[in-house]
Amino acid sequence: MRTYALLTLMSLIVLISCHKNESGPAKDYQTGKNRYTTVIDGDTREYYVHVPTGYDEEQPTPVVFMLHGTSGDGEKFYNISGWKEVGEKENILTVYPSSWHHCIIEDGQTMNTTKWNIYPGAFGYCAGEAPRDDIKFLRQVIEEMESRFNVDARRAYLVGFSNGGQMAFRCAVEMSDVFAAIIENAASTSTDTTAVPLRKLPVAFQLGNEDDRYFSSPAPLSSFDEGLNTIPVFQRIAHSHTSTFGYNPDFTISGDTNTAVIATYEPIPSSANRSFHMILVKGLGHAYPNGVNHWMKGAEQHWEWLKQFTLP
Repeated sequence: MRTYALLTLMSLIVLISCHKNESGPAKDYQTGKNRYTTVIDGDTREYYVHVPTGYDEEQPTPVVFMLHGTSGDGEKFYNISGWKEVGEKENILTVYPSSWHHCIIEDGQTMNTTKWNIYPGAFGYCAGEAPRDDIKFLRQVIEEMESRFNVDARRAYLVGFSNGGQMAFRCAVEMSDVFAAIIENAASTSTDTTAVPLRKLPVAFQLGNEDDRYFSSPAPLSSFDEGLNTIPVFQRIAHSHTSTFGYNPDFTISGDTNTAVIATYEPIPSSANRSFHMILVKGLGHAYPNGVNHWMKGAEQHWEWLKQFTLP
């Protein structure tokens, strides 16, 4: 009788084990905030993911990456960018990677702070400081997202602010094979950079007319069209993007001088399903607008533009 009972127990354990194997590995995420780490070239890197309450493992889900600025990190922009709220409302996965702490020299000052490894020109690294391979890091995060979640690979997007906006330009060049569209905020190329992208994709560049990193006094929205041809920062950004991503240098102006004015550049050839936008926002300083620090809810506005594009 004891032998029979032992055999029965062993059979039950085998059945339970088989059932577990059939159901796949245990979930390593929860609804809401999740922190993950991954190792890149010996460094432990972190990123945060917000999983909306409506996430369905059976349905391919869009994903948006949000890159923070200098001195920030993924958790800070998880909290303040407004993207987790849009993720909840629109049922999209949102990802907030953290850049690496570096010793850098910027504007003649030496400091230790978080910085993305952008194209040269905006700052330098201290002697002996090794820039991290952030493109490799972001690609690995995408791979881990696709292994962990049911990600719609044709609907992955990236948004960056300040130093993260500079990194967004680099991603638009070197990761345009995985991102359907990209938005740069409050920073882009620090020099008139022309690069060869993996794919010519939709790009937008947004700047506040009161951003003191660029303007000593508010830039008038009413003369934005003139400024695109006369103000150095506008000229640099327009040329670097039209030449890199294949857009006609002519533009059309739309929007409202009381809120935001948009310069739209058409693609070459004109039949391509993409566009380049330069956006000047009234009353916005050097910040990612979240509805609290400014009237504009950037994440909501940006999602409306991003979601119209899919990766070919």
